Amino acid sequence: MDILAEAAVNGSLSTVGYGLAAIGPGIGVGLVIGKTIEGTARQPEMAGQLRGLMFIGIALIEALALIGIATPFFLP
Repeated sequence: MDILAEAAVNGSLSTVGYGLAAIGPGIGVGLVIGKTIEGTARQPEMAGQLRGLMFIGIALIEALALIGIATPFFLP
């Protein structure tokens, strides 16, 4: 039986764990975007630099979510 199908049938703890782990990056992305908008509103001339830093920050935050989704496949 497939790991994901088994987790759905048995209610595996890893399924619940990933659901909880996805909350962190979701909140992080929201904070990063909100602060970028706030910074752009305060200093519009910095919009380009802030946007670049925002995309780098979002990429790093989303890497955590990808690690969280891949981890159950490598653990016994």
